[in-house]
Amino acid sequence: MVKHKDASVVAESISVNSQDDVPPVHREDNILLRKLGYKSEFKREFSLLETISFSMAILAASCGVTTGYSYPLLSGGHFAMVWAWPIACIFVMCVAASMAELASSMPTSAGLYYFSAKMASKERSALASWITGWSNITGQVTLICSINFSCTELITTAIAMGTDGAVVLGSGPTFGILMAIHLTQAFFCSAGTRILARMTVLTMVLILTTTIGATISLLVCAGNQRASSMDAWTKFENNTGWSNNVWAFILAFTSPMWSLTGYDSAAHIAEETAGAARAAPIAILVGVAGTEILGWLYYIAASYATSSVPDILQSKLVLPLGQVFLNVLGKKGALTLWCSIVYLCGCSQAIDASRVIFAFSRDNALPGSRWWKRVNHTTQTPVNAVWFAMLLSAICGVLVFSTAAFNSLASASVIGLYISYVTPIYCRVTWGKDKLQPGPFNLGWWSFPIGWIGIVWVVFMVVMLLFPYTQTANVQTMNYSIVIVMAVFIFAGGSWIFSARHWFTGPIPNIDAQSDSSSYSEKHNTGRNSLGI
Repeated sequence: MVKHKDASVVAESISVNSQDDVPPVHREDNILLRKLGYKSEFKREFSLLETISFSMAILAASCGVTTGYSYPLLSGGHFAMVWAWPIACIFVMCVAASMAELASSMPTSAGLYYFSAKMASKERSALASWITGWSNITGQVTLICSINFSCTELITTAIAMGTDGAVVLGSGPTFGILMAIHLTQAFFCSAGTRILARMTVLTMVLILTTTIGATISLLVCAGNQRASSMDAWTKFENNTGWSNNVWAFILAFTSPMWSLTGYDSAAHIAEETAGAARAAPIAILVGVAGTEILGWLYYIAASYATSSVPDILQSKLVLPLGQVFLNVLGKKGALTLWCSIVYLCGCSQAIDASRVIFAFSRDNALPGSRWWKRVNHTTQTPVNAVWFAMLLSAICGVLVFSTAAFNSLASASVIGLYISYVTPIYCRVTWGKDKLQPGPFNLGWWSFPIGWIGIVWVVFMVVMLLFPYTQTANVQTMNYSIVIVMAVFIFAGGSWIFSARHWFTGPIPNIDAQSDSSSYSEKHNTGRNSLGI
């Protein structure tokens, strides 16, 4: 008994003394993380600016509009381009605000599934956590593949532009490019936290540059091809195949819903962030608001630059917006702006997914958890989880040989992610009314109406995203997202019924009270201050 007591005192003494050389903000972060049940295993290299950059890098307005332009083009033409985006943005911000409140209270890489476990009733805690975790991983992995396929489409479209349509790559070469992107990203995302943090700032600068540059160029250079203000803001053209114009317009929400995903990333890098309880919610809100504003301006410019919707729909380019760029800017101008920024967007998403896999494995919730929860001693990052995430995404890439199946990945990623977004919010506004310990950012009384608005919106959007884009669907035009989502839920549900419900209890504290629980920064004094310097 005496030896046990002495060991505890010594361990506590080591932990306290090691914190003396650590910036106060890091010390506070690590203390809060221990209260949440986890020891600090990463370097806190992300400053507030870098955390915001990370969020905006995944949201990437330039990527979302460039690749999602075809949805409003079909679902209402000019009217849908201008109005579908801001309408959806209002409701998405409700989801983001509710998530930011939870991230401020519980800044841990476990993120959403941890929130669900803590907000749900005792009887439903483990199940809510299980559902949230699997939904989030489904969305995270399919979003990597979806983003990287968008990068592939940008490359193939650029090749077609540069050769005046003489070279149009088929499924085989497209798959090869997709796999090459995955492989290079896996190596890049295995780097140390400081490199990754600096990379996100570069990505944000490129996103701002390309988005603003494209917006101004489309408005200024359209010349005689510019649509009138009346047409740009009000002309409605339904090319979906659905006879109901209201439903056709609703389908245009697919673009903002796909673009505005991944903002939970700020929560998932909380254990690598300085001042996480403050930085995470700010990054979520600024990232979403900034992307919403940039995206809307980009769509308004695209609407003005689209002189004829039927003509653009006849384009042979993979991405219709590429034809608008060619018409307005010419080959050289179009190729200059046709930037591969989406590559870095895919890198950021891969980092996000790996942190989710690491955290879920830390609680032993994934097959092979003992491998995916390992932290590389050199980089102090979960390298195994990075490669596992990229492997799963690459497997999804096989769907590239079926255009209809692959296009369904976008819907599947949105469905998976948004189910994981609203599950903890639902737990918060029902069972968790008095459970939340408010962080630096909280909504107060507004938490409940804002939360319910977000929940209702997501339920409606999940139903919409399961529908095909044409009323007379066939094998080529069918929406297979239900197959992808249900395959995961059948596996996760079966695992829960036959196994997990007997052993999975939700987040598992990994702090050993009788050992030195000092963080990496505390042991090595490598942390930066709150300004990231």
